[in-house]
This record gives sequence, C-alpha cells and structure tokens, in this order.
Amino acid sequence: MWFHLDKLIKEKLKKVENILGNKKVLVAFSGGVDSSVMTRIAKEYCSKVLAVTVRSKTNPSGEVEEAECIAQELGVEWKSIELDELKDSNFRANPPNRCYFCKKGLMTELTELATNEGLDLIVDGTNADDLRDFRPGSLALKELNIKSPLAEAGITKNEIRFIAKQFNLSVHDKPSMACLASRIPYGEEITDKKLKMIAEAETITKELAQITVVRVRYHRGIARIEVHPNERAKFFDVKVLDQIGAALKKLGFVYITLDLQGYRSGSMNEPLTKHASDE
Repeated sequence: MWFHLDKLIKEKLKKVENILGNKKVLVAFSGGVDSSVMTRIAKEYCSKVLAVTVRSKTNPSGEVEEAECIAQELGVEWKSIELDELKDSNFRANPPNRCYFCKKGLMTELTELATNEGLDLIVDGTNADDLRDFRPGSLALKELNIKSPLAEAGITKNEIRFIAKQFNLSVHDKPSMACLASRIPYGEEITDKKLKMIAEAETITKELAQITVVRVRYHRGIARIEVHPNERAKFFDVKVLDQIGAALKKLGFVYITLDLQGYRSGSMNEPLTKHASDE
C-alpha cells in the first residue's frame, strides 16, 4: 500500500510495522493528524485497532465529536472515556510539569481499558519533532510502557502530513490543537470557570474573525489572543476588533489584547526559557 511514498518514509514505516507486529492495539486518539496517521498505519499492520478519545473539560470545543467522525472515516472501532483532570490537585496547581499528571491519569485509564479489552499494546501519535520540545508528559508514557511508534521510527510532523495527504485523510492539513489548560500560565490555578471562558472565547474569536487558528491565553483576567501569523491581517478591522472585544468582556475578561507575534506552539513555555537564560 505504500508504493507512492519515497524510500526513506517506507523505511521508517517498516520500523513502525516491526513495533506493531500484528498486535491488538489501543490508540490514544485525539483526532488530530498525528493520531489519525498512527491509527491508519495500525489498521494496516495490526490484528485489531481500538481508537479511544478522552472527554474532558480541557478539550477544545468540538474536538471529541470531530474525533468520532474521523474514526468513522478511518473505519476503526472508536470509544470515548471521561476524565476529570481537575480532581487531581497536582494538575490544578499547574506546575511546569502539569502535562505529566494529566498524561499519567489518562494513560492509567487507557491501560485499564486495554486490559479489559484484551489488547496487547497502547500507542500514541507522538512524532519525532515532539521529542525536541518540552514534553513532561513523555515521562508518564515511559512509566506505563506506552509506545510512540512514529517517534521511535523518526517520522517527523511534515512526513506525517505528507502521509496523511497521500491517503486522502481529511485531517492532513488540520491545525494542531492543545488542551485548554495550556492557555493558563504555570503557577496559576486551573479552574472549570477559566477553562469555560477560554473555550468560549476561542470559539467566538474564530467565528467573528473568520480564522482557523486561535489561542486565547488567560493572564489573570487578561485575554492575550494569538492567531496564525498569516491571519493577523484579519484583525485589523475596527468592526472585528470591537465585536471581539465586547464579546470577550461579556465572558468576564477585563482586558483584551492581541499578541503581535501571532500564534506559536509552546508560547507559555517562553518564560521558562527566559528564566533559564537569565541564570
């Protein structure tokens, strides 16, 4: 099936095949391009595939429903599980390694589910580029023996998008998404109210500005809006600015700001890097 992929990618996919080895697998499935490609490959190489999506207060709006549709597109069995990270005081405290506590809780639930379903292996869609980022959740994966075949095979984000496009996956150009907790600065408590404000603010901003990528960062009542650099010009319209400002103030934000640099992944980690360089 890989005849129209180049030699290097084929070699990497062979490594993925060796990891999967015709096993029965559970895929931690967000519905993004990474986990979708992982699921598509697992469908080819595994004897059984179960895609599982978490329902959580930290999910961006509509992500679970979209994940179910994508699983149907891929033709695999799909389930969702409920997870309330806010019950974990370590997660609520929002330390720099917050993702460790979230990932540990999620993967513990998936491990129990995989055991009950008689599955051999749990995999996720981590890619090779992710290994260069600040990813405290990766420790939880190691502790629970969760495999990341794409990363282990050295498959990059660009290669994942290329593979997805070759197989006509609808998510091949889907923007990356991160949990809503990533919009809140480290050290500031994560609450249900803040998560709801952020989710509603992002939905409103997308609709009013007609943009595809937005993050509303929550800074103690200040909304710092990041949009894709190529879409910043859409904000330079007085009517759009007024509408978004009024709508977000109704949600409870005191000040509404636009980040002039635009969206960049991991912008909440920038203070950590700055602090380290100052020492």
